[in-house]
Amino acid sequence: MCFQLQAQDTQKEAENAAKTKMELFSSKTGVITKFIDTQLPNLSALYTSAETRIRKVKSGNTETYFYQIEKEGKYGSSTASIEYSDLLEVIKAVKTLKSEVETDIASNPDYMENKFTTVDGFQVGYYISKGKATWYIRLEKYGSDKTLFVTDGEIIETAFTNAKNKIDELKTK
Repeated sequence: MCFQLQAQDTQKEAENAAKTKMELFSSKTGVITKFIDTQLPNLSALYTSAETRIRKVKSGNTETYFYQIEKEGKYGSSTASIEYSDLLEVIKAVKTLKSEVETDIASNPDYMENKFTTVDGFQVGYYISKGKATWYIRLEKYGSDKTLFVTDGEIIETAFTNAKNKIDELKTK
């Protein structure tokens, strides 16, 4: 009997570990959940652009904010939902990556990748090939066509900083 209860707890923990912060926060049962979106300017990428927005999620008496980036793909869209505290970490990471990119290019590697990954699997970084850095944002952990390629880190930092500032503004309303 004890093993059966243990197995159920372990299974539930494994299910929760596989869910993103957005899924965990917005899928509570027995609670009214409200989504409120605030559109932001599109994020310019090399071969496309992505829609961005702030999503406020109210679940019962608690609320949280996510920066969402949505890219239309061949077979549907992919969306990154970056929770506010993760957004702060991503901004710090992008600043660090920007400070390292020139040194990494100067080291003239055949190939190098430098990236930051959140708990939910969102990635931001760059790779260097043939003496050139290409910045990217990987929206979702699994699947293909989930990546945005961006000309430089400044575009990414500006978009993420603007999202943080908008969330800060929405929190005071």
